[in-house]
Amino acid sequence: MYKEFREFISRGNVLDLAVGVIIGAAFTAIINALVNDIINPIIGLLFGGRADFSNYFLPLAGQTATTLAEAQAAGPVLAYGSFLTAVINFLLVSFLLFLIMRAANRMLTRPVEPATPPAPTPSEQLLTEIRDLLARRWSSE
Repeated sequence: MYKEFREFISRGNVLDLAVGVIIGAAFTAIINALVNDIINPIIGLLFGGRADFSNYFLPLAGQTATTLAEAQAAGPVLAYGSFLTAVINFLLVSFLLFLIMRAANRMLTRPVEPATPPAPTPSEQLLTEIRDLLARRWSSE
């Protein structure tokens, strides 16, 4: 069993996946910092200083409260602001990842130069010469 486990772990796909997960976790921290510390404050300026919509709620039992925590303590609440914040963060993160991957793909892929057509074979050259000779002969008559 130890030998099978060692073979499983030493396969390239498992190691590649492990590296991908670790890099993905580190990259997630970078993207979250970018969204939370740079993008959300800019959006907050557009929405009057609030980039966090988590305190937007609809009390279902008619209670009155100023914060979501107070409203949840008083009864059932439809907290649509938290969902809205999660959707906005998802859209921002996915758009930023799209831009980063697009730039990376442009840097990594080199334009492919069109292949030069192959030189004609000797038989094709001979046939071309015969065609040209016949064309001249017919045009001179």
